[in-house]
Amino acid sequence: MNAITKSAKGTVPGDGHSFLMPLPWLRLTPDVSHGPLDGAWWPRYDALELELPALVGSLDPSIGTVTRVTVGTAAWPDAPQEVMAPGHVIEVALSNGAAEMHAITVDCGTVGRWELLVVPPDEPAGTAALLLTAASDPENPLSAPRLLALAESGLDGQDTWESEGGAGPR
Repeated sequence: MNAITKSAKGTVPGDGHSFLMPLPWLRLTPDVSHGPLDGAWWPRYDALELELPALVGSLDPSIGTVTRVTVGTAAWPDAPQEVMAPGHVIEVALSNGAAEMHAITVDCGTVGRWELLVVPPDEPAGTAALLLTAASDPENPLSAPRLLALAESGLDGQDTWESEGGAGPR
């Protein structure tokens, strides 16, 4: 799965005016992932209906149409059941599972599905950059909750993170 570099187009519900959404902070695993994550996404706000169209619009069209996403209710308690994306509607499924607490599953029907770490919008830029890099490392063995827990432990957790396969100096 690849990200593209153009802003996503959208329409403001109810008034028909179109707009360009800024690119989301997105980092994807090149080629095939061998870990529990296929990359990471750092949304600007905790409003899924505002952020999801930009995420979907920034993905390479060759992956197919995003038909459904699964998100954790803890991270997105007010998520709608459907979100309008450029040219189509995306079904939003909510999960109470621990693995989905800080992740989003992007489902493209028969083409495939991708699991992305969702970096909390209020995460400091330095930590977010580290998480984006670690989650998109094809050899990352850590789940979304484990990556976030290690990042939140601060510098004391750096050695643990690297010993468990997180991104470090190479």
